[in-house]
Amino acid sequence: MRDGTLRKYVLLIAGLVLALDRLTKWIVASNIPLYGNINVIPGFFKLTHVTNRGAAFGLFSDSPSEYKVIFLIFFSMLALVVVSALLWKHTAGLNSTAFALSLILGGALGNLWDRILSGHVVDFLEFYIGPYVWPDFNIADSAIVIGAAILMVEILFAPKPHKIYEEVPGPIAGSEASE
Repeated sequence: MRDGTLRKYVLLIAGLVLALDRLTKWIVASNIPLYGNINVIPGFFKLTHVTNRGAAFGLFSDSPSEYKVIFLIFFSMLALVVVSALLWKHTAGLNSTAFALSLILGGALGNLWDRILSGHVVDFLEFYIGPYVWPDFNIADSAIVIGAAILMVEILFAPKPHKIYEEVPGPIAGSEASE
């Protein structure tokens, strides 16, 4: 597959993630009041409308630092540069690595968009069982986690390349060269 074709697919996947993330956040913000929710599967899943001023899954959201948003924007931009560089150099075809990096790129763009425009991210997917609640998240977070999981599975379970050793003639035991 040519580099240009691969890059089109990568951008298409990242663009679809970004578009789906933007659309779902807009639908939630337009239809569910802030801190409101819609019970979808009682005892397991709700659509909510919360904002997250921290990182993924609410990390650092309680931090009083005035530089928190700037730090998160900087970190997101750094991640985008790294992922983009990896995708730019990756020319082996549209494989699981390129797909995973495309998901991460689209997700990072979606959350960065929110942080730059409003200083927070809209989260709306809430899973829970009884009193045990998973922190709310969104489509961008999901894409990043799925992409990272694909990369981890590749790293952990990819077949190791077999090294082919070439026979190199060497001194024979007992010959003059070995003495």
